[in-house]
Amino acid sequence: MSKSISTARALTEEETLKAHSRRLRGTITEGLADLVTGALAEADAKLLKFHGAYGQDDRDVRVERHGQRLEPAHGFMVRVRLPGGVCTPAQWRGLTALARAQAAGALRITTRQTMQFHGVLKPHLKPLMAGLGALGLDSIAACGDVNRNVIGHNHPATSAVHGEIVNLAAALSAAFLPRTGAYREIWWDEPPGAEAGAEDEPLYGPTYLPRKFKIGIAVPPVNDVDVLAQDLGLIAIVERDRIMGFNVAVGGGMGTTHGDRTTYPRLADVIGFCTPEQVLAVAEQVLRIQRDAGDRTNRRHARLKYTIDNRGLAWFKGELSERLGYALGAARDYRFTTRGDRLGWVEDGEGRLHLTLRVQAGRVRDEGASRLLTALAEIARIHEGDFRLTPNQNLTIAGVSFTQRPVIEGLLVHHGVAGPAGPEGVRGHAIACVALPTCGLAMAEAERALPGFLERLEAVLAPLGLDREAISVRLSGCPNGCARPRLAEIGLVGRSLGRYQLYLGGGFAGERLNALYRGNLTLDEVVTALAPLFADYAARRHGAERFGDFVIRAGHMTSAPDAS
Repeated sequence: MSKSISTARALTEEETLKAHSRRLRGTITEGLADLVTGALAEADAKLLKFHGAYGQDDRDVRVERHGQRLEPAHGFMVRVRLPGGVCTPAQWRGLTALARAQAAGALRITTRQTMQFHGVLKPHLKPLMAGLGALGLDSIAACGDVNRNVIGHNHPATSAVHGEIVNLAAALSAAFLPRTGAYREIWWDEPPGAEAGAEDEPLYGPTYLPRKFKIGIAVPPVNDVDVLAQDLGLIAIVERDRIMGFNVAVGGGMGTTHGDRTTYPRLADVIGFCTPEQVLAVAEQVLRIQRDAGDRTNRRHARLKYTIDNRGLAWFKGELSERLGYALGAARDYRFTTRGDRLGWVEDGEGRLHLTLRVQAGRVRDEGASRLLTALAEIARIHEGDFRLTPNQNLTIAGVSFTQRPVIEGLLVHHGVAGPAGPEGVRGHAIACVALPTCGLAMAEAERALPGFLERLEAVLAPLGLDREAISVRLSGCPNGCARPRLAEIGLVGRSLGRYQLYLGGGFAGERLNALYRGNLTLDEVVTALAPLFADYAARRHGAERFGDFVIRAGHMTSAPDAS
């Protein structure tokens, strides 16, 4: 059994940093006290990711501040650990209060089914983290070389087993948390224990994982979690409202690097079936294999997808069986038909209502006439159910009584929020990452460009009678793929400021990667390139054929240039 990778090449700088970090403490405490600068030292900024925060700066004013001989407008993004995406009304109110007092006055729902704060200044970072603790929440392991926020299907009216899925997400998250006391010491002022700085990390060891690790739990026929994009995907096999077990999928990942053909997106392979009693052990051993065999000499090649491709799927399956002491069963049949959210009001048959609101690019804020942040905070005061975030960046107000429905609708109308029916067509299936101005990796706009881009698409689709057609659109500011653009029917990946790679032909239910159609386009040029394809789709589609399927069947992809 292979227990370690070859050390013929030098380890990355990050590996050395983790090993000497005193279990993720570094000098973060000292750096927070230094108010001469709004940033942390580079090494501490890397360790801060394990605590759920990224150092950023406002790139809109970077050049101006440089000309004024000022340091960048530093701030931090903080990501909440919220397995399964469920929080109470009291927690929602608390998150809103923290956004207003300690951040930029807005919340952002992410594609990993959790919440982010942006624009957190250094003096506000510790009060925000302490505020999360007071709400029974935290941000540990929401970023970093560890298991990230575990996502899972959570809509009560769509699946009778949603509660078990949320519980499993929480169990996996808890089982795979780092054991260091660094988070509690730095952010919650817990006294250090006797072993502080050298405590045992029985799962991760002193250098944690080679890179991030992501788990998603899907319940067919809905693939809202994009389960084949995860390092570890669990596909629930449900019979008569009972979970029989899970198909196990390994090796998914969307991130690439422009111009580096050794990096690529990859769909996870379904390698077998496990029972509910086995699922935690299976997940742990998959993670342990990646810990031991992942590439620690090249961070671009450190995800599980590369470990599997380098060693072979047969090797991985054998390694997993040996560590478990048994082989997985044969994979069970399943079928995905959609990955979109059921927008609007839905009744679950048990006397409860659930309202899913479309939140464009996940941004929960008060802007102009639409005061969504305030509306939801007011709803949280009277709501008796809970709030559920989706991997499509939307929000479900779950467990609403029939008497509460008009009250909630009235609060939404009063605060200028669009009606509960939600948008249709491309607008109802669009996702964008944050990108500019805060993400340091962004090469182009995403979230801020999405509204205008969708308007231009709709202007082309409407005359063709396609304005209500569900077409998945995903816009990412860089090839790291946070919006999972390579799984979209229309995927845009930022290449440089104002220019994008256009990918087409992804499967509507998330089971097929798309392919490059045109490269280095402006958004106007993207719309121009899509217009004749939409016209052909309207004229020659077969019945309810999806757009991603059509462009392949009609031969549009075979003539596409390799515009890398």
